[in-house]
Amino acid sequence: MKRDEAEDIVKGALADVVPEADLNTLGPDETFRDALGMDSLDFLSFVEILTRRTGVRIDDEDAPHLTTLADSTGFLLARAE
Repeated sequence: MKRDEAEDIVKGALADVVPEADLNTLGPDETFRDALGMDSLDFLSFVEILTRRTGVRIDDEDAPHLTTLADSTGFLLARAE
């Protein structure tokens, strides 16, 4: 998986969970739970979508690695290898 593919998967998952969000204004290091107004159920849906689309196992302790676009993309890249 390449970085742009991983980022597209993360953005797609965010768009599914928060369809009204403008992801073009989301900075790579901006905490998207705050920026997009995601609650804990939204975040769980985001994690489930990432898992389904990538086949990457995401455990509860991995949540701190999924707080920004850059972190989430990096997490997927590291796990997909």
